[in-house]
Amino acid sequence: MSVQSEAALENGLIDTLQKMNYEYVHIEEEKNLSANFKKQLEKHNKKKLEELGRTEFTESEFEKILIYLEGGTRFEKAKKLRDLFPLELENGERLWVEFLNRTHWCQNEFQVSNQITVEGRKKCRYDVAILINGLPLVQIELKRRGVELKQAYNQIQRYHKTSFHGLFDYIQLFVISNGVNTRYFANNPNSGYKFTFNWTDAANVPFNDLEKFATVFFDKCTLGKIIGKYIVLHEGDKCLMVLRPYQFYAVEKILDRVENSNDNGYIWHTTGAGKTLTSFKAAQLVSELDDVDKVMFVVDRHDLDTQTQAEYEAFEPGAVDSTDNTDELVKRLHSNSKIIITTIQKLNAAVSKQWYSSRIEEIRHSRIVMIFDECHRSHFGDCHKNIVKFFDNTQIFGFTGTPIFVENAVDGHTTKEIFGNCLHKYLIKDAIADENVLGFLVEYYHGNEDVDNADQDRMTEIAKFILNNFNKS
Repeated sequence: MSVQSEAALENGLIDTLQKMNYEYVHIEEEKNLSANFKKQLEKHNKKKLEELGRTEFTESEFEKILIYLEGGTRFEKAKKLRDLFPLELENGERLWVEFLNRTHWCQNEFQVSNQITVEGRKKCRYDVAILINGLPLVQIELKRRGVELKQAYNQIQRYHKTSFHGLFDYIQLFVISNGVNTRYFANNPNSGYKFTFNWTDAANVPFNDLEKFATVFFDKCTLGKIIGKYIVLHEGDKCLMVLRPYQFYAVEKILDRVENSNDNGYIWHTTGAGKTLTSFKAAQLVSELDDVDKVMFVVDRHDLDTQTQAEYEAFEPGAVDSTDNTDELVKRLHSNSKIIITTIQKLNAAVSKQWYSSRIEEIRHSRIVMIFDECHRSHFGDCHKNIVKFFDNTQIFGFTGTPIFVENAVDGHTTKEIFGNCLHKYLIKDAIADENVLGFLVEYYHGNEDVDNADQDRMTEIAKFILNNFNKS
């Protein structure tokens, strides 16, 4: 196979992006970057400027914007990107400057540039940058075919130490590629190569080839949505996280159900696949829908209730309210809280005991979306029936790593019976292929064939075999 140079990869990528209606802009260094940013920001805020009889910012007004953007850590800058800036104009009027449209994510200004020279501790030139509203939000580092991809990752780590500053602190995503292997990751320095991911289709088939990756991942609406909706600002660690593709597709499926139907569904993601982050993002985005009154994340044990609250708080402090008792749950249901974490036991008490149910009678018809953690056999009893009977305008979604089918149902009940169809799958084979979990070797032990088919005897023999062999390498 002929070796493709970095320059050929770079030109091919730019050509692909231009065919996808990206505007190519030639930017040599940071002064040009700043001038382009001013024009793109004015274009993005055109309607707001026109309302004030303006078409552009004055130099002093733009300088205020640059000073505002300059301050703070990389994490704080990620917040600024998503906030509005109250700019005081020279005539005393105020204009709320938008840097990124997260609601209508396709309605941003997309450009591509290459070989931008930056002076830091070292002079560096970055391969390809994607600019959104003039800010460099995605940086792509390329290596020629045959070069190990980790070299591109390591080069970005060197850039962190030697040259990233100014507007380049607003990078949200990195993409690395050698043409035949392509991965993406959030701007979280030194998180490690294991936090770089392939992009895939909804069936978990990866797009490794750079052109295929670009055609899908860099679609304007897809990229705008990923940056606007699917990057998580982790308050606990003060860092950026980006969802993996299977997490993205699962949340998208839930959102589609809520927006376009009254059907339920469940997500089958294997253990270790980051279910808490997926469910948090689903709850957060569903809660932002205008016609949804409440989102309830329902767990089965108090210790998990506390654990889930702590994990959610790490993603976004104050985003959810947990409930210590049924009285508190009733109060929360009447409050402005959009996301509530509670246990199935407390929720059952609220709807089945007259003292509580009479106090929430007027909200039983509210549009409530319930997300159930580990949708297992506890949902086949009276608790679940009582809950869905009381709240008559609810949609339910379950997350599980081990769904129950007809062939493994002990009491005849299945996951589909309660939650409807499976909306997305990410199985252990997918996680092993992605190296998200350790691989393992399966060996079958059939036991003593002379055992009289007595199940208890067979299980005892298997248990003894495990105890005698578990610590053998």
